[in-house]
Amino acid sequence: MTMRRLSTVLAILGLAAFGLAAPAQAAPQGVGCGAEWHGRDGTVRAWQHYDCGGIELGSSTGNDASWADGVGFEVTRFAADWASSVMNSGFIGGRDVVAFYPEAGFGGTRAACLSPNELYADNLTDNYYPGTQLVVNDRIRSHAWTTADACAAGSWLS
Repeated sequence: MTMRRLSTVLAILGLAAFGLAAPAQAAPQGVGCGAEWHGRDGTVRAWQHYDCGGIELGSSTGNDASWADGVGFEVTRFAADWASSVMNSGFIGGRDVVAFYPEAGFGGTRAACLSPNELYADNLTDNYYPGTQLVVNDRIRSHAWTTADACAAGSWLS
């Protein structure tokens, strides 16, 4: 192998190793939830279909005790029965976790939580409210901003 080829091979291997070692900092762009990610703007969002598709049901920078009352979060009064994907683009620090509840008034059971580091949960059919057989998909009726230590083990959406 010539010295020129050896240098080329080493350069390629070095770049490949760097690519494997570099942490991902942003959501993938182009399709689905990755295309809907616009950076940290202090907002929680929900969509009708999986992978942030269909109607954007609403967005909010604050808490909402009822997704069905037509005030605050909702774009549509059916938001409580339609959410199949959610996004946390909240600011990092303090109350940066979104706790989703199956009942209005932040009730019904322990919350299902979405970390700001997770960015979004693109398919809620494989997520359950902790300690129950209740699927999160199409069953969010309220949400509140909270801290990670307020979320129970097994409550994290993915």
